[in-house]
Amino acid sequence: MERWAPQKKDTMEALANEILHNYAHGRVIVGVDGRSGSGAAGFADDLAVALKETGHQAFRASLDGFRHPRERRARGLFSDGFDYSLFRRVLVDPFRTAGSTGFVLAGFDAERDEPVFQPKWQSAGHDAILIVDGVFLHRPELRGIWNYSAWVETPAATGDEADAAYIAAETPSVLATAIYDNTDPEHPRRIFADSC
Repeated sequence: MERWAPQKKDTMEALANEILHNYAHGRVIVGVDGRSGSGAAGFADDLAVALKETGHQAFRASLDGFRHPRERRARGLFSDGFDYSLFRRVLVDPFRTAGSTGFVLAGFDAERDEPVFQPKWQSAGHDAILIVDGVFLHRPELRGIWNYSAWVETPAATGDEADAAYIAAETPSVLATAIYDNTDPEHPRRIFADSC
């Protein structure tokens, strides 16, 4: 007998409702973390759609838009992959300000291996939601950013050495607000890892 699994739309609606219930007013930043190849980006895209369907302004960014240059990344993705200072300076801090301050959803073009030449400055309403996907989002440098965070779980075979080092060092599934099994992206399931 095949095990029942929720539809993606139902899972995303439930997650969107939980976030909106817990953070009804003010700007909110949601982190969607997962191993390389876990489907965290698609999961974050689907969450943004669900939030927009409730009438909220939702913005999408990826930590991949804040990488270090290729030469520096060669030292190791886990240790030198991302420019967290740039991420905070042009996206997180201005987004939290909530006034007329503009923010940028990407500061580095990894394909061209150079900073974004003419970044698109965005502005948002007071109750906007920013959803950021990426690897290593529960590192100490980033932990205080997220109002809510999800760990997207997939079979261990999809990860690499950097993912293994991160999981061993930080245990992101313990730090995340919620855990989702994304083995079947059309039927993501929430996992409750607590014990009674």
